[in-house]
Amino acid sequence: MDINEQMKLWDNAHCKVLDIRRVSMKAGERMRAYVVPAGLFLMSFRGGAAAVLDGAAHEIKRYTVLHAGKGSLLDLHAAGDGLDYYSVYYKASDISPAPYKPAEASRRKRAFELSYSFVPVAPVALHRFLSDMYKSWSKRQPLGSLQARALLYQFVHELLGQMRVQNVQAERRDLAAQVVSLIHSRYAEPLTLESLSDSLNYSVPHLSSYFKNRTGLSPIDYLIKVRIEKATALLLETDATLKEIAVGVGYQDPYYLGRLFKKHKGLSPARFREEHAASRRSGDCPSTIMRSSIVPLESSGYTDTSENHYQYSEIDDREEDTEMFKPSGTLLSSALLLSLTLVLSACGVSNEPTAQQPTASSAPSVSESLAAQPQTKIIKTVNGDVEVPVNPTRIIAGEYLGSLIALGVTPIGTSDHHIKNPYFQEYLKDVENIGDGNGNLEKIMALDPDLIIMDDMYAELNEQLAKIAPTVVIPYASLQTVNEEIAYFGELLNKSREAESWLADYDQRISAAKESVLKAVPTDATFSVLEISDKSIMAVGSQFGKGGQPIYKGFGFNPPAGVAAEMADPGWASVSIEALPKYAGDYIVLTSDSLTLDEIKAEPVWSSLDAVKNNRVFLWRSDRSGYWDPLAILHQTEELAAWLTGTAKP
Repeated sequence: MDINEQMKLWDNAHCKVLDIRRVSMKAGERMRAYVVPAGLFLMSFRGGAAAVLDGAAHEIKRYTVLHAGKGSLLDLHAAGDGLDYYSVYYKASDISPAPYKPAEASRRKRAFELSYSFVPVAPVALHRFLSDMYKSWSKRQPLGSLQARALLYQFVHELLGQMRVQNVQAERRDLAAQVVSLIHSRYAEPLTLESLSDSLNYSVPHLSSYFKNRTGLSPIDYLIKVRIEKATALLLETDATLKEIAVGVGYQDPYYLGRLFKKHKGLSPARFREEHAASRRSGDCPSTIMRSSIVPLESSGYTDTSENHYQYSEIDDREEDTEMFKPSGTLLSSALLLSLTLVLSACGVSNEPTAQQPTASSAPSVSESLAAQPQTKIIKTVNGDVEVPVNPTRIIAGEYLGSLIALGVTPIGTSDHHIKNPYFQEYLKDVENIGDGNGNLEKIMALDPDLIIMDDMYAELNEQLAKIAPTVVIPYASLQTVNEEIAYFGELLNKSREAESWLADYDQRISAAKESVLKAVPTDATFSVLEISDKSIMAVGSQFGKGGQPIYKGFGFNPPAGVAAEMADPGWASVSIEALPKYAGDYIVLTSDSLTLDEIKAEPVWSSLDAVKNNRVFLWRSDRSGYWDPLAILHQTEELAAWLTGTAKP
């Protein structure tokens, strides 16, 4: 959503101020895995911090404004000079008089959840509004609350004006990240697919389909994974009974939890606790509790900011610092970090010159020359600088496997959903399955990797993995094109030449496919990329597989008029069977795991479409269309080109 749409939305918004705080963080203090309970404006006015909002890194400098939507997951790590900031929690609703279709109403509601950060060109005016707002709110009087709300509108007016001048664009939060945030904040509640979908204003089939394509798990499978890990931590770290643990992680039946636990861990809860009792008492067992992505294993507390808690904190009339959280450390975490540092130091190769230098008559051997070269390098990641091997040989790829294969790199382990990828099969003969999601901690540890590559979906797992081997986390969708992704991994893995060669071949093959297609299909022909799942229909854009990338980006075709705008956010549109003719182009690329072409032709609405009448429907299953890694995109492009040019093999 661009800034002009944001302005229109706020012009018709009803806002309620829920809380206003002035927070002071000391140097090194951390807020970890904080689930934002309402809309949040945060503005710093002294110091700095590193922030990660739903996996996206933000640098907080003096007078940085950050916005987060309800349910966002925020990590905040104060820099060496600490951080002072104002935070305003609010609830906004759209009261536009115009009647909107459900899809548009849902899109407008999600607009209040967009995330962004920027440093305004005129910060003093914004700071003044926040300072006055805080003073009014602190009085705890009806008139003060009314004044605070009026000041919030003035703050937003000034903020949007400066955003327009600076051309700041708000970013839509990744849907999968929103689901993860909700699950982590509400895993102890009786969550269902329906309740998750209602909370995020998406239909059940579309939310489930996207989440599974993105993570390899259904939302409910991810919920179970979280609950099992929470139960594991309680077994290791407390003496709670199985019934108490079951209730604490969202199950009323301890026997049901026991069966799930044995299925996932291979042992009953009692046996698991018994086998780990010795290490638990000695304090050297690795905790599997899910934690934040930005900081080491330290505990920290912070003020409860649930919606029911806002009005109960004691705040003086004068403007003063409020400590939102205090850091605390444990001897165990310090020992673990120290041990890890010593191990890495012992394994590292010194680059200091030796006292004995080779003479002209005694040139170094090849092995001596190689040994003298740097063996590690520093990579900047969202979690800070990471020292990685220059030429890693034992790589775990929880994600981005397609790019590794393209560069001729075979990892020692990868996650389950990559093992099932049909475009990878010939390359995975000796690759270990490390489990679902992004893998299992114990399986990864057993493989003794020297480099781990992950995305940002499982932040807590990534934090644990960093203690096993150098872990490079690349946020989802931060590498936006095939060329950008392959080039990045070419540099990371010391395979830049291989990356250039593969991309040259890729570009040539994509160009050839496009050229052949445009000779066979008019450039003004319209295309629909559709998916049928659970009796619902989804029109897909150019980002999330199903053939969207080849059709819209590779070949340059367009969907029917008026449809593209509806698919812009979140990347697809729900389609009723009655509205299908509006979304049906001259050609249809259809994903369905349940229907055949003959069955589709027998359906009254489908059979009335020109694309069906003229045999211009390409049907495939989700196990081939649901991937969008570089190899999948290349093969899908050539497969669709063969269909459109009539050269497909029977």
